[in-house]
Amino acid sequence: MPIRKLDKSEWRTFFDRITKGLLGKRAEIEVAALNLGDQIEVEWLPLLGITYDSKDDIVEIALDGLDHLVHGPKEIYVDIAGAGLTRLEIIDRDGVARIVQLRDPLMLPAPGAVSG
Repeated sequence: MPIRKLDKSEWRTFFDRITKGLLGKRAEIEVAALNLGDQIEVEWLPLLGITYDSKDDIVEIALDGLDHLVHGPKEIYVDIAGAGLTRLEIIDRDGVARIVQLRDPLMLPAPGAVSG
């Protein structure tokens, strides 16, 4: 499956569905903006999860020792290769992109396989 844009109505469900599988996966976060260029903010820290809070309109990327917040996300793209989720990109209201790269792909559970 190529890179796919998630509809905003899918954000919470998607992150709820994958967050258990992300626990302990190592991730790198790159911040890319025209005025900043590309900068690595986090290098291969263990992930604790990713959530979307629709009330405050924030995506939280929780890593071991760091919470990276994206205020006012406008677009979210996921890259799902044959091996699973390899990266996601979150673009905020100012056009700044956060690219979350997973060291090892995350095999995605089937839709509807969320257990609470």
